[in-house]
Amino acid sequence: METIRSADGTPLAFDRLGQGSPVVLICGASCVRGIHAQLAGLLSADFTVFNFDRRGRGDSGDTAPYAVEREIEDLAAVIAEAGGTAAVFGNSSGAVLGLRAVAAGLPITRLAAWEPPIMTDPDAPRRQREYAAELAALLAAGRRGDAMTLFMRSVGVPEPMIDGMRHAPMWPAMEAVAPTLAYDAAIMGDSTVAVLDTTIKIPTLVLDGSETGDWTRQMAEALSPLLAQPERRTLQGQNHNVAQEDLAPVLREFFAG
Repeated sequence: METIRSADGTPLAFDRLGQGSPVVLICGASCVRGIHAQLAGLLSADFTVFNFDRRGRGDSGDTAPYAVEREIEDLAAVIAEAGGTAAVFGNSSGAVLGLRAVAAGLPITRLAAWEPPIMTDPDAPRRQREYAAELAALLAAGRRGDAMTLFMRSVGVPEPMIDGMRHAPMWPAMEAVAPTLAYDAAIMGDSTVAVLDTTIKIPTLVLDGSETGDWTRQMAEALSPLLAQPERRTLQGQNHNVAQEDLAPVLREFFAG
């Protein structure tokens, strides 16, 4: 593990693996960098992979008050450590952070986005507002476990599975990152393409799994007009929790291009 500091002084922990052109991995909501440990190892045969803990998670620090701009600065610090430019892979809301970072002008050469949760139905903004408000109230009351439960319900995790997780050894670690759920809610905005206010000019690969649901196809269609160099790939048999051994070859091909 190595550590760098973001523009506001927040320490960011990361692992550096392999040799070659740099690739930065961004995890999504409720996750720490360990979620991408296997993927980082698989890609390290061809690239120098930077797998970092976003602020407030794992071995990284945090600094109040939060703003999406601070996370973009965090990513900028990792890219600077990588040599000044890098390709980026973002998972779920981490993909939306990647998109917003490109829009903000970060020196990202290629972006691969796994199922960014961009919604297209008219009721999506209302649902997102209500989720963000309830999440904020739970966190303000110190109810981290209930906040994590709310998040898992919002993404469709079945109640019996949530109950099992709440009684599993992993639960304290999940509660520890619960405050960062509010960070991802901020990154998502109203959960529609309105969160992007400019065309993404770099090559961008939008990825989804055939088993996740129709919303991913609708998401890709909604994003496409905002991507100047779009690429599209559906991984057969995969859902949102994609198998990293199946994802790695696709990323390797795209980042090598």
